[in-house]
Amino acid sequence: MTKYQQIQQELKNSPKTWLVTGVAGFIGSNLLETLLSLNQRVVGLDNFITGYQHNLDKVQGSVSEEEWQGFRFIEGDICNLDTCKDACHGVDYVLHQAALGSVPRSLVDPITTNSTNISGFLNMLVAARDAEVQSFTYAASSSTYGDHPALPKVEENIGNPLSPYAVTKYVNELYASVFVRSYGFKTIGLRYFNIFGKRQDPNGAYAAVIPLWTAAMINDDTVFINGDGETSRDFCFIENAVQANIHAATATDEAKDSVYNVAVGDRTTLNELFSLIKHNLAEHGIVYGQDPSYRDFRAGDVRHSQADTTKIETFLGYQPEYTVGAGIEKAMGWYVHLSPGSRK
Repeated sequence: MTKYQQIQQELKNSPKTWLVTGVAGFIGSNLLETLLSLNQRVVGLDNFITGYQHNLDKVQGSVSEEEWQGFRFIEGDICNLDTCKDACHGVDYVLHQAALGSVPRSLVDPITTNSTNISGFLNMLVAARDAEVQSFTYAASSSTYGDHPALPKVEENIGNPLSPYAVTKYVNELYASVFVRSYGFKTIGLRYFNIFGKRQDPNGAYAAVIPLWTAAMINDDTVFINGDGETSRDFCFIENAVQANIHAATATDEAKDSVYNVAVGDRTTLNELFSLIKHNLAEHGIVYGQDPSYRDFRAGDVRHSQADTTKIETFLGYQPEYTVGAGIEKAMGWYVHLSPGSRK
């Protein structure tokens, strides 16, 4: 039995109350689904700015009626301190996922990104501290590494941020560190590296690359690659991220007051990613015959990103179960099912 399996069994035997902010979003809804399947009690908070009711509906359809009864939803905004305090009341573990993601969005509207990602984060820290929760785990970001050239990325070595979004996620880490020194309130930050999987929105101006390209191929539309296609990322399947959150929430105090990379420790170029998606769609009978269309590099993007996962494996016991290839293979079935009969 792995450490993760052991933790899951312990949670089933002794259920806790969890708060998941951003619960109607991509990562939040996957956390909700896993927690409910483990018979946990879950409070969910979302304002539906980037989350969707249909994500919650999908979770409801995937768990038993009894498990769903363990979920309480609050429609509200983390920018409201009273809402955060209400959500934290009686909670054991906080998984703070709510944020305005996307580097391009932050470049267009840095003020709104700052308000949600910094002021909202501070509200959640204060509310969780005052509620004396057992643990506070928050979504950090690999964008914090900025222009630091070294690969793989090691938690202690960061560069200058390259976007307003990156600034906000770095400030989150600074606030978390200050709350330890000022109030003795320890937290764990998880620096996500390009998380992907089911319920990741393929629509909208700021859609992530994997759902965006997959939807384009299913619909026989053009796939646009920013730059020459040799930009690389450490793509991480959603179930790895869920595992990391559960490890972090249940970690000992000695492992807290820290940030950890959440990734698989590998690099995939955009050209390789294109081929992976194309191959896996072909396995589902969808043959994409176009070549990608290359365009200018995107402002604020780093050239290469790859995580060192030694720290999270050592201190939290994290072991990623899915490589990028295995994750894409599993995710393709969901995307194909999402868009039946959508080929032109």
